[in-house]
Formats: sequence, C-alpha cells, structure tokens
Amino acid sequence: MLINWQAPEHVYLVCGKTDLRKGIDGLAMVVAENFGLDLYNNSLFLFCGSRNDRFKALYWDDEGFILLYKRYENGSLRWPKNKSEVKELKPEQLNALFTGLLSTPVIKCWKTPI
Repeated sequence: MLINWQAPEHVYLVCGKTDLRKGIDGLAMVVAENFGLDLYNNSLFLFCGSRNDRFKALYWDDEGFILLYKRYENGSLRWPKNKSEVKELKPEQLNALFTGLLSTPVIKCWKTPI
C-alpha cells in the first residue's frame, strides 16, 4: 500500500496529549466525541502522547481506516498543548512533519463545544 500524502483534503492536529495506547476505534472516538469532526471526509488526524518523539495518524481511505505510528530516532516534536483545540495543517506542514522538518504555523483552530 502506497499512501499519497497529497490526498487528504484536511489535516487536523489534535492538540494536547492523547493516550497513544488507543487504537483505531479509540482515536476515532476522540475525534467524534471531543471535536465533532467527520472521520470519513477525506481527513487525516494526528495525535501525540506524553513522549514528544512519536505520534499517530488516523486516515480513512474509502476502504477502511489506516493507523500510522511515527517515531523519531533523533529529535522530538513541539506539539501544541491546549487539549480543547484542533489545528488544521497545510499540506507542506504535513510533509515537514513526516520528514522531520517540523513547522508550527497553523491555519484554523476550533475550541471544543462546552
């Protein structure tokens, strides 16, 4: 399976720490319950745990979910800490994240409904 990183229309970075022991169903529940975003709308969701050298990505590819796990051998991430936000990334920011060239600018932020 070859993944086209240009395919997702939206890339959402889930801020704060997420329990990375969660699998597909657990991470999907985080997105649906906390942020009300559509999991099946050609979107990629990124999660970071308590260790800043790894993250998970959840993506629906019209046949099923794909769960990716990335761990940096050298270096670490500076993940946004506000648990009540989701930040939308540009395609070049996603590419930088997966290649280790990290960038922090964001496009949009959504607060969790109270």
